[in-house]
Amino acid sequence: MGKASKKIICILHGYLLEGSGSNLWTRSIIRSLCQQGQTVHLLCQENHPEIYDFIAAVYHYYPDGIIKTKLQRAVPYPGRCIMHKPYLGETLPVYVWDKYDEFADVQPMIQLPDEKIEKYLDANILVLRQIVKEQHVKILHANHAVLMSVVAQRVAEEFSLPYAIMPHGSAIEYAVKKDKRFFDYALEACSAADLIFVIGKEIRQRVHNLFPQIKDLDSKMIDLNLGVDTSLFRPVDRQDRTGHIYELCTSLTDTERGKKPEQSSALREALFNTISKPELLGLIKTNSKYNGKLTDFNVEHRLTGLNWQQAQVILFVGRLIASKGIHSIIAALPYIFEKFPKACLIIVGHGPLREPLEALLWALENGSRSLVENIVDWGTELEGSGNQPLVEIRHYFDRLQVAGTLEKYFDKARRYIREDRVIFTGYLTHRELRYLFPACDVAIFPSVVAEAGPLVFLEALASGCFPIGTYFAGMAASIDSIAGAVPDRILEMMKLSPETENTVSELVKNVTNAFSIGNTYKTVLHELAVEKYDWQKISLRLSKELFDLTK
Repeated sequence: MGKASKKIICILHGYLLEGSGSNLWTRSIIRSLCQQGQTVHLLCQENHPEIYDFIAAVYHYYPDGIIKTKLQRAVPYPGRCIMHKPYLGETLPVYVWDKYDEFADVQPMIQLPDEKIEKYLDANILVLRQIVKEQHVKILHANHAVLMSVVAQRVAEEFSLPYAIMPHGSAIEYAVKKDKRFFDYALEACSAADLIFVIGKEIRQRVHNLFPQIKDLDSKMIDLNLGVDTSLFRPVDRQDRTGHIYELCTSLTDTERGKKPEQSSALREALFNTISKPELLGLIKTNSKYNGKLTDFNVEHRLTGLNWQQAQVILFVGRLIASKGIHSIIAALPYIFEKFPKACLIIVGHGPLREPLEALLWALENGSRSLVENIVDWGTELEGSGNQPLVEIRHYFDRLQVAGTLEKYFDKARRYIREDRVIFTGYLTHRELRYLFPACDVAIFPSVVAEAGPLVFLEALASGCFPIGTYFAGMAASIDSIAGAVPDRILEMMKLSPETENTVSELVKNVTNAFSIGNTYKTVLHELAVEKYDWQKISLRLSKELFDLTK
């Protein structure tokens, strides 16, 4: 492997490799480093390492000192990843609650007492110390401002190693800003770090705002773009879309499944216009008893039922929660579907807003205006995360009411919203998304909260699927990077105002315009992704900056 192989990197990632965000970043960077011939040690909690072809060996560490080898194999790359999994017991500290296999006690870390936090840190430190001793690790890289940063800091200090931290938005927003304990942890770790990688201006500014007291902070921070596998996500011609969807369906053969079609049917059949909030909450609870991190049972039937050569397909990929803005897309559908009779929406992802969204669609389709307005008003209560209304839809309805067209809107909804025009798939991995993105015309990411760097936006870009997103934070940076490659009027179609008063009306306008230009710019968008965002370029920059610390 040459000279670079002597400089061994250990990446600290406290969670899984599946999914989006920092999980996706970690697996993409490691695969790319292995493709370049690097040996990477990975500290994480992944439950199914065998599905990642870059992982050559897996070791489980137990409290009694026993280490068990769980995997040993050759990998198809000049380099390899060796994964180390500490035993943590039943408790897993997280930023936002989600379901994790093997952990009975998954808790937002801000709810945990000090002793459980320190126990978690000690379990990881014990294993990392052993890795450094035995594997000749020369540099540590920790994901998130907490808690892996603290693990890196304490072990680096003990062995006089350089280390880097890559903050991601979730840890900052849900731990560092909310609890002084984690602020102090992050401040100490970032102060001692040799480098802080930041995903563009948004995270750079957040770190600046949080830690102005860190000496020479600017010189520590290095911009590192998010990336996309441009060999995986590539445009296809319209006549090849059907074949891509059959490839997607084939990739799902023998996979476990989540939601059954009868669960959605049971929800729809039990709805009525005057259903009360407690009744709807009970209905949601009854019909959401499935593993959301799996694909729906009937997804192949639903997807192959579309005419992919003629359909104009809108795609949403993300967690189904109000803060991702998926409800705004649904509110925009009556006018979009009226103008484009062959348009449809595909919703990929899982989350507690799925059943409320299904209820909203039923109410629109069946002319149940009272239920529509109640769902909008009950908002985040229906997903179990507060009591905020779906303000984007509320503002849109208020605007239509002033214009005297709200009644017309509900009439259009009743005429054009149909169950077969909105397809929920459940959870899909990159194995399936690589086929789905290029088969779609427009991908929409109307997030309500600022995101450091939406990777799905880049996947749409590389696939030639026209991306539209809320123009702030990392999404704005991604859109701005396209400037010059397409005309200004095309760039404007990608932008949704962060002002909630305008979200739905802008969606109607921008999607309509994007459909009208067809696939004119798909090759340009892919070439731009290759030039600026390919993971190979990102990982080369990462390794160079890390290895420079060892000189």
